[in-house]
Amino acid sequence: LWRFGYSARLLKSNHFRTAASNTSFPAGWMLLAQYSGRIPGLFVVVKKNRFFTMPETLEDKANPELYSPHPEVRGMTQLNREAFKRTLVVPVLKVKKEMVNTVLKSLKRTVLQRPGLKRVVEDPEDEDSRLVILDPHKIPEFSMGESEQEVLKQLNVHPEVSKYNLELTYENFKLEEILRAVLPEGQDVTSGFSRVGHIAHLNLRDHQLPYRHLIGQVVMDKNPGITCVVNKTSIIDSTYRNFQMEVLAGESDLVTKVKENNIAYELDFSKVYWNPRLSTEHGRIVELLKPGDVLFDVFAGIGPFAIPAAKKKCRVFANDLNPESYSWLLHNCRLNKVDSKVKAFNMDGRDFLLGPVREELSKELLLLKEEQKTSFHIVMNLPALAIEFLDVFRHLLAGEPCSTAALPMVHCYGFSKHDDPAKEIQERAEASLGTSLDGRCSTYLVRNVAPNKEMLCISFQVPAEVLYKRPCPDEAKPASKRLCTGQEFSEEKLLS
Repeated sequence: LWRFGYSARLLKSNHFRTAASNTSFPAGWMLLAQYSGRIPGLFVVVKKNRFFTMPETLEDKANPELYSPHPEVRGMTQLNREAFKRTLVVPVLKVKKEMVNTVLKSLKRTVLQRPGLKRVVEDPEDEDSRLVILDPHKIPEFSMGESEQEVLKQLNVHPEVSKYNLELTYENFKLEEILRAVLPEGQDVTSGFSRVGHIAHLNLRDHQLPYRHLIGQVVMDKNPGITCVVNKTSIIDSTYRNFQMEVLAGESDLVTKVKENNIAYELDFSKVYWNPRLSTEHGRIVELLKPGDVLFDVFAGIGPFAIPAAKKKCRVFANDLNPESYSWLLHNCRLNKVDSKVKAFNMDGRDFLLGPVREELSKELLLLKEEQKTSFHIVMNLPALAIEFLDVFRHLLAGEPCSTAALPMVHCYGFSKHDDPAKEIQERAEASLGTSLDGRCSTYLVRNVAPNKEMLCISFQVPAEVLYKRPCPDEAKPASKRLCTGQEFSEEKLLS
């Protein structure tokens, strides 16, 4: 027995000794096959899978590692696909060719349903018959249950179950199964990633780094269309919102194409910020806009707010400090044929608010008539810093509001690790604005960024007492008007 590598733990098992002592050699041999991963051609393992955190079920006890790769791949750092080959003993039912489809439909809960594996194979002993592979978890004792036997009896199919050697290769295993088999036992094998066109973007943890190139190759193998896999090697730079990355597998071409909410974008993923997890949020904000509205996008990136807004016939002012983002913003505006509707800027966000935004609001709000329905929206999607920019709105304009309904609506994003993130975001916004927002704002949970870290959006109309600097009683009215129209921009900037 030691010749076949049986462990001392298995040999000392009372269950094994009892079963083996009461079994003839051929039957005992098959019993051993069920409990060992060492018999050539019969690699079925029973060792408890330590990765399961849920309570054991009957299915787990039947064979928790039924679809695990060969144990010898544990610790592999350079991918060797051949090493994943193994053979399983699975139950099969012999069925006449003309009855195969009927049996598959009648036993659909019992037949093998694993993607990538055939459910019906040739019968080497009878060309007029086929072997229907059954789920080993559902037929653990290689014997049909009473309900299945009754079904087969009605179909005039013999219920005898046979054993079949099913060969599994690297192609038959799922991504997570491969990583579970390779990484050390008990370690996290999270296999999630963000897809950006042909690029898969991973955020590997420290214990996964020795296996990073293998992980990258497996991700690429198991996801058609992925030709490049990268791992983030630094935190996002708060200035240009990009990060250092390492190419783990595939080509090093990081210029890619993506499609979000039916709009195409092109970008260099190594130089600009793009997060596919924000597509729903981009759509939510754009849905708030109406044709003819004005959108000021303070941290526009490559245009996921600006371009769909322009397509909705809004007037758009879009800005980004990163020269690469600005360049791709212009490119994507041309790509989507909205370059005539988007005014793009390459400025610091604060300067953009104090300059183009103030000038446009001063002009528009002064001329806006009461019956006009134009709305002004300011999007500030820089969660790490945006709330700190809200103090810009203090006395940004001079004079009196022409219509409180036309006061600009701000959508500002932020991160929070607080137990009550909505309350904390509101308090921070109020501190920057210098006024209470109780009853005048709404907070929206965008997504969970990390454990105990949320990304939120707080939306509010800038209160008139915050936005407007009212003139002193002895100031001349014409001067007040000049400031309101933005004609004295440099003087107003000094005053602020």
